[in-house]
Amino acid sequence: MHINPHLFMLARPPYLVVWNYKDHTQYELDPQHSRRLLQLIEHPKAYRPLDEIDDNFINSNILTTSKTPDTEWGWDELSKIFHIGTKNIPCAHRPNDAHEWSRQYLDHCNEVLATPAPIARRGTWPASELIALPAPNDTQGHTLVNTLLHRKTSRTFSGDALSLTDLGTLLYFSLGHLKERECEAASPHGLGARRSSPSGGGLNACEGFIYVRNVNDLAPGLYCYHSAEHALSLVNPLPEDPLGQLLCGQHFINELPLGLFISARFDALWWKYAHSRAYRMAYVEAGHISQTFQLIATALGLSTWLTGALMDDRIETLLGLQRSTEQVLFFVGCGRGDGQALSKELQALIDIEDLR
Repeated sequence: MHINPHLFMLARPPYLVVWNYKDHTQYELDPQHSRRLLQLIEHPKAYRPLDEIDDNFINSNILTTSKTPDTEWGWDELSKIFHIGTKNIPCAHRPNDAHEWSRQYLDHCNEVLATPAPIARRGTWPASELIALPAPNDTQGHTLVNTLLHRKTSRTFSGDALSLTDLGTLLYFSLGHLKERECEAASPHGLGARRSSPSGGGLNACEGFIYVRNVNDLAPGLYCYHSAEHALSLVNPLPEDPLGQLLCGQHFINELPLGLFISARFDALWWKYAHSRAYRMAYVEAGHISQTFQLIATALGLSTWLTGALMDDRIETLLGLQRSTEQVLFFVGCGRGDGQALSKELQALIDIEDLR
């Protein structure tokens, strides 16, 4: 007998939960099953035919009669569990043509919309506390190709103030619900809000919190962006710690005047897609928004910088997201910079090495 290699276990008193992350099955083991499984892990040959508990393990694929080939991965188990555990969406019936897919998808959307949507925490702010943002600037004079060619990562910023209009432009075109597209009727009713970046299932599950250090006519602080209203609400004053302290010690970025923490509402994703694979879509959407933010910033003549190195717990506390189904995934910022990809401190060290 062999132990299935695609298992991990969770302590959920009074049970031990065994999850087969490859097959997307899980079982709660009582103390008798838990003790017996530990015995079999230590001595697989101790399997007893016709034993009720052992048969349960066979029937649930926790034990296998032949050795299951493990996946060649070459890295840590956590990333392996994440990747394999979000593969192969279960599908009771796979559509045979576009008409069948359309009917199945529309039925699914209607079924989802018949259930209450998760309540967005952004809806808890009174309208009187919202800070309206200016209408966005017209950036049509910038061609997409020209913007793509000029976008690059900068690690040196002057800290000079940005205008409130620039902030409004950045947020509207990267996270705002575009009023110019409200007339579109390409989605089931209730999933029609559109951004400039694509979103899995049209859910717009990613949101934004704004780090404001130096923006004209706006007090420094951490703000929540309300996509539908194109407005901000203050969440917290800026912490005493510099920005680099929140971003794993990347202190070369401390002068950055403006940044965007991109978060994801997992409750919104799972409302429509009840499968672990939906977790992947949160990162895909965050990547789309990050690139859009950078392109808008570049079109405005600003330099950009981005990172996934976050002090998650500290940031969640500052944004009020502790133990929430909304979590921060990424950070992107912009300001007046010299366009140098290396920080001044790192460039100085390289110059010293070159002189040796």
